[in-house]
Amino acid sequence: MNYLAHLHIAASTNTSFSGNFLGDFVKGNPDGQFPKEIVQGIRLHRYVDSFTDKHPQVLAAKLLFPKALRRYAPIALDMFWDHFLARHWTTFNDSTLAEFCQLAEQKIANETQASDVILPERFERINGWVWQDKWLESYQKIENIEYALKRMATRSERMAPLAETGKVLKDNYADLSVVFFALYADVLKESAGFVDLLR
Repeated sequence: MNYLAHLHIAASTNTSFSGNFLGDFVKGNPDGQFPKEIVQGIRLHRYVDSFTDKHPQVLAAKLLFPKALRRYAPIALDMFWDHFLARHWTTFNDSTLAEFCQLAEQKIANETQASDVILPERFERINGWVWQDKWLESYQKIENIEYALKRMATRSERMAPLAETGKVLKDNYADLSVVFFALYADVLKESAGFVDLLR
């Protein structure tokens, strides 16, 4: 799952928006680095990523990628899940996607304004771009997912093959759409159960 899904999961489980967003930016044990609520969100983010990576539907979806691209499939699939969630947003949420993004931006600002919350510099940069450039709303178009993957591919020579994964997503769009609905239902159910154990 990518940024939009993690924020939607935060809303659906009534956990910290900033914690669920921070999961990709914080290394090691978050205890003591952040308030309890944010720590819970980080742990939920990590649990969701682990659960998703091992999910039978995701393992099967990876096989749709040519062998040379399979190691990059998890990144491309995470982006696709956000695309499909954005495209079918009203199936999962009563508000519009734009309204949800405004809520998420404000929640993150409120949760991280305390002086004892020290945010990673990379998170602060990305967090600003996400809202300023309306990344999550742009995910509704598969062409923007392709563009994002190509941008990520320019970060290093090792990541270059990622640029080819967008075509795989488009070529297998119908099959991956079916996977998303089954997968995300399981993710939401498991997330709720995990949060019950945290509290």
